[in-house]
Amino acid sequence: MLCLDMRLVQRLRGDRTEEAAARDRSKSVCVTSFRNKSPRDVSYFKLIHRRASSALANASDLISRRGVFSRRYYGSVEQLQQTENDGQEHGRRFRIENGDSPGEKDEMFGSPSTPVLENPEYQTRWYFKYFLGRLHQNYVGTDHEKNPFFLSVVLNEDNNTCVPLYRAILFKKTGAQKISLPMTQNKILTVKQILSHYPNMDRLDKGPKEIFSPDLQKDLLLLEEQEGSVNFKFGVIYMKFGQSSDDEILSNEFGSYRFEQFLSLLGEKIRLKDWDKYRGGLDIKADMTGKYSVYTLYQGHEIMFHVSTLLPYSRDNRQQVERKRHIGNDIVNIVFVDVDDPSQSEVAHSIFNPTCIKSQFTHVFAVVSLDRENQYRLSVFSDEAVPIFGPSLPCPPVFENPYLFREFLLVKLINGEKATFETPIFAGKRERTLDMLIKDLYSEHMADTKGPMLNRRAFSDVLADAPRSTRLKEDSRQIEFVRIGQALKLEAIVRGDAPTSQASATCSGTVFRKSPWEPNCFYPVFPDYRITCADSWNENKLVIATEEGTFVVEDGTSHHQIFDRSLQVRQLSVVEAHGILLLRAAHSSKESNRIYIFRLSNIESLDASKTRSNVKGQRLERTRGTNLYSISRSGGGRLRMCVAIGRRLQMYQWKHSAAWTTWCAPNDNDTVEGFSFYWELNLNETPSMLTILDNGYSNCSPSPGNIQVCVGYKNHWDIVNGHSNYAQHLHTVELSRPHLVAALDLYEDQEIQLLLCYNHTCHFQKINEDSSTSTDFDFHWNSVPTDIVCAFPYVVAFMNNSMEIRLIVNGNLVHTMSMPRMQLVAGKSDIFFATTAPEFFPSKTDRLAVERQQELQRLSPPASPNISPEVRPLRIYRIPITSLSKSSNSNKSSSSTESPSTWKSTESKLSVPDAPRVSRSATSSPIPPKAKHY
Repeated sequence: MLCLDMRLVQRLRGDRTEEAAARDRSKSVCVTSFRNKSPRDVSYFKLIHRRASSALANASDLISRRGVFSRRYYGSVEQLQQTENDGQEHGRRFRIENGDSPGEKDEMFGSPSTPVLENPEYQTRWYFKYFLGRLHQNYVGTDHEKNPFFLSVVLNEDNNTCVPLYRAILFKKTGAQKISLPMTQNKILTVKQILSHYPNMDRLDKGPKEIFSPDLQKDLLLLEEQEGSVNFKFGVIYMKFGQSSDDEILSNEFGSYRFEQFLSLLGEKIRLKDWDKYRGGLDIKADMTGKYSVYTLYQGHEIMFHVSTLLPYSRDNRQQVERKRHIGNDIVNIVFVDVDDPSQSEVAHSIFNPTCIKSQFTHVFAVVSLDRENQYRLSVFSDEAVPIFGPSLPCPPVFENPYLFREFLLVKLINGEKATFETPIFAGKRERTLDMLIKDLYSEHMADTKGPMLNRRAFSDVLADAPRSTRLKEDSRQIEFVRIGQALKLEAIVRGDAPTSQASATCSGTVFRKSPWEPNCFYPVFPDYRITCADSWNENKLVIATEEGTFVVEDGTSHHQIFDRSLQVRQLSVVEAHGILLLRAAHSSKESNRIYIFRLSNIESLDASKTRSNVKGQRLERTRGTNLYSISRSGGGRLRMCVAIGRRLQMYQWKHSAAWTTWCAPNDNDTVEGFSFYWELNLNETPSMLTILDNGYSNCSPSPGNIQVCVGYKNHWDIVNGHSNYAQHLHTVELSRPHLVAALDLYEDQEIQLLLCYNHTCHFQKINEDSSTSTDFDFHWNSVPTDIVCAFPYVVAFMNNSMEIRLIVNGNLVHTMSMPRMQLVAGKSDIFFATTAPEFFPSKTDRLAVERQQELQRLSPPASPNISPEVRPLRIYRIPITSLSKSSNSNKSSSSTESPSTWKSTESKLSVPDAPRVSRSATSSPIPPKAKHY
């Protein structure tokens, strides 16, 4: 077991061969003493088990955090043959997910298969949710290629946190592009400034014109609805084991008892005549498409199933044209393979060929059968053109709990249909439709527009200093504008097309599952200090640097100061593998920064906070003037640190490997003398970010001279190599105001891949690939991030007042939440973030009072200096990495009687922990606990 564990760690670390490791161990006095012990020594076996468990934990953490960005979880693409009537064989390529592909089997820790809807309408249909029925402004114009566009802008607030922000939607023929921008006090954005945040929209020949007609709202709602339907229709095909043609399959007049059980699991059997809900193209007047069907509701989506055995059956028509007419036109079909012998269930999945059902329209087939002990087995066949979609199937793809299987299957089907709309065929049709609609609207509204252009008008409700008659007309227009918008919203809700509903059909076995990103309260009340940097320390501690000093925060218990404000820490890293704390710090913002190194054991034993004068001996030589540093990621064979001093780059390496420190922890007590200087090179510009790239899967770890570093500048990234003094251009940001955010190193198929983040965009780039050939995987955030963390299968972006979570394999949005003053604290293992405690969220009343107070301050003497402003403490939350990366195929589920904790959706609030108790009295002000000074 130990040998297997050590080989696993070496493979992930990629630093040395087994022979080299053996030679190093033979020279180690610490390890030699272990060899002299008897194998039956109980303490020896306990030590071995502890070291091996630690190695496995590090390996698992490496894979889930930044190690393997793998599309292999989502099956493999294969060519499946189809025999036509003329005897000719024609092939069609499908991505097959059945838990049996080499990629799925090779994945060491199981696939993260939590079922979550991708691009949920209640978060992506902005115009319906945030604009319709509210006062907003609409503009029309043409871009630099003379293509017409529409721009809608609204100033609104999050319902829970009252965070004011601008939301803007740019409607073009390629689709709707959505961004949100923070509202700065006393600074109102103009049309030009908002358009500059969109790609290629800052070089317009003419400014857009404002459209005042309230009828435009109906047209813009129609443009948004082109993204896809809120409701879905899926085919359900009954297939007996051994049947191989669609004529045979669709000629099954009735289904078996097992099939009826499956239908009852999917939804409710309903009478079609006079059905008043979503009908999915079925006849509800004269029973022309059968008397009954199956219907369900899942998270606001109405779903009608076209069941082959419930559609009209003709004994004289062998081809069953009426059944093919509906099922053949469904994008997604479920195929239930009825197997008499459950042991043949896996065989039925392996021999199934989707080409036996002749349909050019169907792109996704979900094959279902009953396995042993009435467990459901699932396989998914997707056309090669369909982008990857989740959730990935567990391995093996067998579900013990039928209700968990139902949820997984419905999510997979909905995501599959949405992904199909991104294929070239459907995307081309949507683009042509949008192009035609936008051009017609442009011609109509440009002809009605009169008067001068208002491209410089700010986004205010009423024009400033307008005559009284003009203001009255404007007020009337706004009232009519809002009334028509509310009527359109109500009409959509009544007809069942409201994209903001999250209602689901319930049954006796319905399970309630916590979201994988659901956070736990780590520390309830942290002082209202500005956090400059932080890092996690083991599982229950944080090291947080603020302008008032640096603190160690323990899980829910206390925080104490370790450095006072005389040492201003700008960057820090906790390296548990070597027991050290790295700081980039100085006396003040005007003084040059240096690198400081401390032992974690000494930090733990501090009896008083250190000052700047106490830490002079912890400075690393040659690092005066450091403006940036980066360390190699955890799990690597050697700790490396790249330091930027102006335009100079320096590379350092810790003299001991992580494995040596693990075995000989008492002997590794170095600080500044532990780092060895290796190389230095000069750059053409001052870097703004650094990322050390590990060749993580090679048999031999490269020497420090061959280590590559991704260097970010003002508007581009380069790869530099200190050994060869060679710089390779990586990617350039073609924007007038570039803002580089992060460069995250990912690994796919043992090849380094970088996630380059700038402005609203994330760009995937392989270091040996030209940037022009890898734009297929770009995706866009709704707001400009301040920090980005990768936790496969998700990538999490933190903005000033919000957080977005997307799938890293396709960039699809899965969740957003808004909080005031949200900030990433640490993301090395679990994700920690800070935000204003929920009971101190600003309300509209608070803001009105503040605005009133500011107005009075202009007319009154200055307030007394003894009166302090209201304190709004921070609360620190943790999202466990195990929750984000765990598999959903578990029988453990929450009972329907359990009360939900923390978040359940973007519209819900954070829970308030029981301890410590914080007064909510209107007359008392919350005072955060004072830091302990030892």
